[in-house]
Amino acid sequence: MPSVCFYLHIHQPFRTNKFSIFDIGKNKPWFDDQKNKKYLERIIRKSYLPTNQILLDLIEKTKGKFKVSFSISGVLLEQLEHYPEVIKSFQDLIKTGCVELLSETYHHSLAYLYSKKEFKEQVKEHKKIIKRLFNYTPKVFRNTELMFNNEMAGFVEKMGYKAILAEGWDPILDWRSPNFVYQPK
Repeated sequence: MPSVCFYLHIHQPFRTNKFSIFDIGKNKPWFDDQKNKKYLERIIRKSYLPTNQILLDLIEKTKGKFKVSFSISGVLLEQLEHYPEVIKSFQDLIKTGCVELLSETYHHSLAYLYSKKEFKEQVKEHKKIIKRLFNYTPKVFRNTELMFNNEMAGFVEKMGYKAILAEGWDPILDWRSPNFVYQPK
């Protein structure tokens, strides 16, 4: 039976208030807390909690043969700290030993393209929140939008990661299949 790598990426950005030129100097809050709460509570109810329960049931039903990886942005984890039942649902999944957490940039950003120092700080910040909430240290890295190049792979390897997920993009892969593990130059 072939192995399948089941990977879920989970991110919810902070939504900002709408601003016009006339809002300058009026101390209007940057983030729209009401909209953030509304969207987050809806997705918790419709997606996060039911999906985590389905995954837990699958792990139990298959006696641990079903496995899944999660990449959860730091920004979302920060928001979910106000919803302990959701954090607990992820903790319950992790306790099965059938769930792997991936590292990424805290803000789901393209920091690597801008500043390697900022990139490294965001990855470190993400690693800290994963450790604090789940007592877990990721070994695999996943960059925003699965962005990848050989230089980045080397940089991430020097940060201590054993693997990096990448997009299986035909123009880059050419004749090769995205269904294999590759080693960058």
